[in-house]
Amino acid sequence: QVQLVESGGGLVQPGGSLRLSCAASGSFYAMGWYRQTPGKQRELVARITAGGNINYADSVKGRFTISRDNAKNTVYLQMNNLRLEDTAIYSCYAANEGLLYWGQGTQVTVSS
Repeated sequence: QVQLVESGGGLVQPGGSLRLSCAASGSFYAMGWYRQTPGKQRELVARITAGGNINYADSVKGRFTISRDNAKNTVYLQMNNLRLEDTAIYSCYAANEGLLYWGQGTQVTVSS
């Protein structure tokens, strides 16, 4: 059974940093994070393929960095210079051949 275990969320002040981790129970072609805030459409934050192809949302380019350790089936999201509008539930996903699997989500709160 596919399992995605997320960690690293929390409360930070504007300008701070967090590092999210997502460990999968198997290998996947693509992994990444979506985020969801009440009253706002779900947004694809970043994704990375097994071959190292990366995409970022325009809102996080230059601030967030996604990476993965294929040997450990783990993907990371380094989040720097956090802003109030980055507050959301961040959900890890993994994909093979168009099928998506989801983690339970981790809360990121940016507040002064």
